Amino acid sequence: MAHDREARITPSTTADVVEAVGPRLRALRGRRDVTLAALAAETGISVSTLSRLESGQRKPTLELLLPLARAYQVPLDDLVGAPPTGDPRVHLKPERHGDRIVVPLTRRTGGVRSFKQLIPPGPANTDRTLRTHEGYEWLYVLSGRLRLLLGDRDLDLGPGEVVEFDTHTPHWVGNTTDEVTEVLCLYGPQGERAHVRSRPVPRTAER
Repeated sequence: MAHDREARITPSTTADVVEAVGPRLRALRGRRDVTLAALAAETGISVSTLSRLESGQRKPTLELLLPLARAYQVPLDDLVGAPPTGDPRVHLKPERHGDRIVVPLTRRTGGVRSFKQLIPPGPANTDRTLRTHEGYEWLYVLSGRLRLLLGDRDLDLGPGEVVEFDTHTPHWVGNTTDEVTEVLCLYGPQGERAHVRSRPVPRTAER
């Protein structure tokens, strides 16, 4: 039986992909005959940010590329022009939930599910209403900083830090910094928990 070969992206290939995004965006806007001002009005991205993105002075992020893909009505993969990776039958589709971008990492409808969340910068006076719901959550901060209000606790989490909690506990999760925060999330809707083993259990010596 033939096996699929996984395509590998080398650092140089990744850099080439990122570097090519700006010229591709500029060419696409030229073909659509759209001004920076009109594109800014449609996407909510400032003219200066769009200009820096097209010139390569601003790093393309999912937060910026998603509204551009919608405005141009093209798939995100076409906008980036990235080479295929892994199994070509798997396509992760980012979703917008309020001000956040959520990328589902599992397709299952029950049990523990995993997501990647991009939480944009938020003002210090943002709504921090604590809410409760069914489930159990496990969060791992990939980059940026995560603010978690959990009951009467106020936690500030950085890259590499993990927190888990019962979502029946009143909580608020957000970002009050000036940078985007990336978080890996495991969520059990029925309260399922991740089982962590820090080290192997030693075997009992045979007599």
